[in-house]
Amino acid sequence: MIRKLFDIIANNAVPAVFIIISAFAIPLSGFSASYLIQELLTRIGRNSFLILSLLIPIMAGMGLNFGMVLGAMAGQIGLLMICDWGVVGIPGMVLACLIGTPIAIILGIFCGAVLNRAKGREMVTSYILGFFINGVYQMTVLYFMGWIIPITNPALLLSRGYGVRNAVSLLGIRGVLDNLLPTVIAGVKDSQQFISLNANGAFAAIQIPFLDGAIRIPLATLLVIALFCVFIVWFRKTKLGQDMRAIGQNQAVADSAGIAVNRTRVIAIVISTVLACYGQIIYLQNMGTLNTYNSHDQAGMFSIAALLIGGASVSRASIANVFVGVILFHLMFIVAPMAGKNLIGDAQIGEYFRVFVSYGIIAIALVLHAWKRNREREAARRTLRGNKGGN
Repeated sequence: MIRKLFDIIANNAVPAVFIIISAFAIPLSGFSASYLIQELLTRIGRNSFLILSLLIPIMAGMGLNFGMVLGAMAGQIGLLMICDWGVVGIPGMVLACLIGTPIAIILGIFCGAVLNRAKGREMVTSYILGFFINGVYQMTVLYFMGWIIPITNPALLLSRGYGVRNAVSLLGIRGVLDNLLPTVIAGVKDSQQFISLNANGAFAAIQIPFLDGAIRIPLATLLVIALFCVFIVWFRKTKLGQDMRAIGQNQAVADSAGIAVNRTRVIAIVISTVLACYGQIIYLQNMGTLNTYNSHDQAGMFSIAALLIGGASVSRASIANVFVGVILFHLMFIVAPMAGKNLIGDAQIGEYFRVFVSYGIIAIALVLHAWKRNREREAARRTLRGNKGGN
């Protein structure tokens, strides 16, 4: 009984800590309910797809896929090309996905092949692999674009005639998915007081007492995320999904059962990399600006931190963990700077705190994972000794 209680506390300690921190920080920040809900909805739409792309490698027993940044870089290549060609709106997003997909597949196959040679050390290997491919990406956008890869839009190029500028405007696709189905909810203090499901008029009236301003819901983005969640649920029930789950539980048993372990692991990484490509495009269309050399840097780190904060572990993660994590993690991002400013007089304290938490929570998760594995091995040894003694 005590051990089960300890396991429950250990599995839910991180979300509980963040709930307590948020409960203290929200009143200190002074933000209204409308502002917090609006920011959370925006960040859920912006980040959830990226975080969901982490679930399949975890299901296949490959841990946290730090190599998802490879997919993010593929998506950014697609965005740079559509900016050069002047393709805007939803067609621009679709074209960016089409350009990024083959690049992400190639990078995913390469990543999966490398990780198959580093079984048991997938996370650190994928983390270092991200640095290696980042060097290739930097060389491509800094030297090859405009020189080997033709770029006709001079606004994208550095003054020397080749290499992409540090900041690229994505005005042509900014918010196109978020605003595809414009939905607004207004509070009782707002003069409009309506829900609008289209750009032309109101669909129905509503009054929400605790809201003091209109809230815009990125409905199309949330629908895409919901479809992705349905896909994950369906995928787990397929033959390939069952194979991945079997590999995640025990590779030796899966191999004995005739499952192509290495091939299935590569497929898991490829799927994750392609989905991360799409997630980065969704993320950047919301931001409206592409930082050519840095936008992908923290995609993996913050996504993994959010997933772990949601209660996931290195070997177990669910869709619920994704949404709990993105809410708690980004709620802290919203309130921490202002809470730090009101409490201490310096908003930078909140910035330091959230960066510290982002890296610290990953370190804690890895330590807990190693501790649980060692405890399970010790329990298995004790069971084996007991069986031998009985014989």
